[in-house]
Amino acid sequence: MTTAERLRDPARAHRFVTGDGTALHLETSGPADSAATLVLVHGWTQDHRTWDFVLPHLDPAIRILRYDLRGHGGSAHAKPGTARIERLADDLAELIAGRVPTGPLVLAGHSMGGMTIMALAERHPELVSSRVAAAAFVATSSGQMDQLTLGLPGLAGRGVTRLEPRVAKFLARMRAENFRLSRGMVRSGARVLVFGNRPRRAEVDSVAEQMLCAHPASVGEFIDAIARHEGRVGLGALRDIPVAVLAGEKDRLCPLPHAKVIADALPEAEFVRYPGAGHMLPQERAGEVACRVNALIRSAVRTG
Repeated sequence: MTTAERLRDPARAHRFVTGDGTALHLETSGPADSAATLVLVHGWTQDHRTWDFVLPHLDPAIRILRYDLRGHGGSAHAKPGTARIERLADDLAELIAGRVPTGPLVLAGHSMGGMTIMALAERHPELVSSRVAAAAFVATSSGQMDQLTLGLPGLAGRGVTRLEPRVAKFLARMRAENFRLSRGMVRSGARVLVFGNRPRRAEVDSVAEQMLCAHPASVGEFIDAIARHEGRVGLGALRDIPVAVLAGEKDRLCPLPHAKVIADALPEAEFVRYPGAGHMLPQERAGEVACRVNALIRSAVRTG
């Protein structure tokens, strides 16, 4: 049984079915009666295992919910027209209502997960104002992702910007269940594109394995969704709660200036920069990410 098959095996997986019939894979840990619940939201091409390196450093007294976004990991494919950040926000709202109906929440989102939290704040402001006590934005962006250059200058950078929509269309037409690429190829690409200085092999392996479990057509459609993402309205709804904005100084996918835009929109937020780190802060700086999230949890417990 492959990893993807194991994750999708109903006998072994916790499931939540959204209003449009999409089954999401869930993982929960910690006491059900904890003073607050931490919800961890992963990014594009990844799944709940993004947080595997962070998890051991988190407060064991807190309830933690991780899940796979539609089209990723052990969750069902994104149905046509549903690979949108707005739909991810609605999924998260439904998941909270169904599995964490009471008590304070701390939300932490990496990359597209952070975008999902911004969209949640815009689309479900009452839920956020009444339940969300703190939030962490980890290597993410509030917009202008259609100008992505992967850090390349001049003509090369403009070439990346023009190529991205073509890649999205190509992937969206794929009918394969998973990416049919060699692990070596995916590892090499991940090492160059999403990591900073000297990542450990286990970190790169984790990212590659998660990508190989993602659904290609869903991934392709989400490229377009990310390019159109605009999250600054949602950020305004989070101005009155503790927020941490975490950014790798060598992030090629959500560069440092994007994190600064988020921090500027939330002047009371803690803005932390990690020299030498790339996009995968939950792997590259797991202990430090956990430290910031634990601080947010303590704040939520005090105010809850």
